[in-house]
Amino acid sequence: MEQFETSKITNLLINEIDPLVHESKEDGFRFVERLVNDYTKGTNKFNKKGEALYGVYNQSNELVAVGGININPFTNDPNVGRLRRFYVKKAYRRNGVGSLLLKTIISNAKSSFNVVVLNTTEQADKFYTSHGFSKDTQYENTTHYMYLKKQ
Repeated sequence: MEQFETSKITNLLINEIDPLVHESKEDGFRFVERLVNDYTKGTNKFNKKGEALYGVYNQSNELVAVGGININPFTNDPNVGRLRRFYVKKAYRRNGVGSLLLKTIISNAKSSFNVVVLNTTEQADKFYTSHGFSKDTQYENTTHYMYLKKQ
């Protein structure tokens, strides 16, 4: 069984993210490209308090998944984190890579946020609900949320 390593990305521009950008665009998603563009422009570097960007790497040190957490830009509450730019290469789906990445993000978010929200597609609903997210639109521009601390 292939081993994977998750680590915090401190400089997205030195990672080989182009294959993820290309594949995600073929799937009809532009958010990985937006991740690179925003990072390059400096509008989102995942560098505010509690924010982080993570990558999952295979045994060949190839970036096979990416995802991060920001302070939710749709609220004035710095205790609400937003899962952002979460993407797993097709060849690595359904073998634990997405779960590994999500668990890493959530585990690290607990020290900074009370709740994590996200906005996703209907196809991804089962993935997120199976990891403890509730499907609800109680937070603006979201489809799911998870409380990290007792409310």
